[in-house]
Amino acid sequence: MHADNFTLARYLERIGHDGDTRPDITTVAALMRRQLFTVPFENLDVQAGRVVSLVPEDIVEKILERHRGGYCYEVNGLFAMALEALGVPYRFVAARPMFYPVKRPKTHMALVVHASGADWLCDLGFGSYGIRAPMNLAELDAEVPQDMDAFMLSRLDGDAFVLKARAGGQWLNQYAFDLSPQEWVDFVPANYLNSTHPDAIFVQKRVVVLHNETGRSMLVGNALKVVRDNDVVETALDDASVADELERRFGLYPVV
Repeated sequence: MHADNFTLARYLERIGHDGDTRPDITTVAALMRRQLFTVPFENLDVQAGRVVSLVPEDIVEKILERHRGGYCYEVNGLFAMALEALGVPYRFVAARPMFYPVKRPKTHMALVVHASGADWLCDLGFGSYGIRAPMNLAELDAEVPQDMDAFMLSRLDGDAFVLKARAGGQWLNQYAFDLSPQEWVDFVPANYLNSTHPDAIFVQKRVVVLHNETGRSMLVGNALKVVRDNDVVETALDDASVADELERRFGLYPVV
């Protein structure tokens, strides 16, 4: 993944990383965590009636220069640029969200990274129940604690994997994927669907998520949910309060 206006130094400044930049899984995990804590998952462009641009230079300008966030293609695409700059091999994979009541197409995009002798699932764009650290694809059916959350990878239908998250005392399927490498252009139809189709959640309502050391903040429509360790506080906001929270809590401004 390449963009003419991407520099690793500018990326590291944006996410606030001043540690090592070796091409190993320790660095990959550190960058993933810093990006999750500084670049929000958000669909404000879609809510403003725009089709999200997948031009790599537009993603860099939006996130690094305008301090915006993005949804899966944008935030994972930016992370892929950093991996490429570090010399870390990766592939894009197409994933099928599994929390809907009916079967959905493979509209989600994640990364499989090869580092430190293993293959790892990395994903910075799945919102509220997204993983917070790389997951080793060889460690199956094992609970993996990540801060206050827990995840598990299992096999599904032969060569496919399913990511599960523990929520409400039970394991819930989040999405399924296989290791078939995808080209960047392969996500153009799914991006158009997510940006325009009336059944897409991103078209139906505002979704903003930002992770932090102790939990995450989520704004869905006008409902704010703040998760801190095992505590959850939910607040219904009016439009003026939404604008205030976007700026104060997420570092964003309403898009018009």
